[in-house]
Amino acid sequence: MQLTIRDLSKTYPNGVQALDGVSLDVPSGMFGLLGPNGAGKSTLMRTIATLQDADSGGIDFDGIDVLRQKTEVRQLLGYLPQEFGLDPKAVCGDLLSHFAALKGIPSGAARKEAVEALLHQTNLWQHRAKRLGGFSGGMKQRFGIAQALLGDPRLLIVDEPTAGLDPEERQRFHNLLAEIGQNVVVILSTHIVDDVSDLCDRMAIIHKGRVLCSGKPQDQVAALAGKVWTKSVEKPALPGLRERLTVISTRLFGGRTIARVYSPSDPGDGFAPAAPDLEDVYFTTIRLADATFTNGNQK
Repeated sequence: MQLTIRDLSKTYPNGVQALDGVSLDVPSGMFGLLGPNGAGKSTLMRTIATLQDADSGGIDFDGIDVLRQKTEVRQLLGYLPQEFGLDPKAVCGDLLSHFAALKGIPSGAARKEAVEALLHQTNLWQHRAKRLGGFSGGMKQRFGIAQALLGDPRLLIVDEPTAGLDPEERQRFHNLLAEIGQNVVVILSTHIVDDVSDLCDRMAIIHKGRVLCSGKPQDQVAALAGKVWTKSVEKPALPGLRERLTVISTRLFGGRTIARVYSPSDPGDGFAPAAPDLEDVYFTTIRLADATFTNGNQK
């Protein structure tokens, strides 16, 4: 199974170009789509999920034209949007059974078996008789993934699934996604680098509607070897540093600012080489793209 996206573009009526010639190959397993807020991730997810149309381009999933055969796609699709409304008065097990009916799972033993299996899989069995209004954020997310898994989807889309979760709930959600991702195509759209680093075999970075890079996370990290440098700097020196070098990130440690910069060669001035990680890949890619975009506009 593979999802193939080619030259997908979308411009909203207000003139915002959310997607600009997006092309991606998404194989079976966990695929991470990284990008800042407003990068076009949610637009891409909604388009794949047949909830909105593209202006141009195409999407193929295992021989199905996603943009034209929407009914066929929906029969194979599970979708957990970034925000989804749930009736706080609804009972967990009853609402999941209702969603199962909407997915076309026949009534009786088959539906009961499917609902009970998902309640166990998402660790909600003991909460099946509770109203959703009393659920924590993590429990609501687990309910969201339970409804997305109804009907054994072959394509699963989860949009910002761990935003706002505490560390324990986030780890539970990671374990659940890792288990699911062994057998289907799972697209994890997020701005949280650790989610992709922990879960995904392949990834892409999208920014301002464009795919900036794609491939295996470890390959992207390896490509930065010898190009990341670090140094403790005084805060007043940061503006000058940003004028001279591509600053990837800064953080406070022991009252001082630790700066990480991108440079193909030794930047000197006391910088020491640092082992790159996926966060460095993410920020470097975004920073260099922004610099190119700014310089292009200035010409």
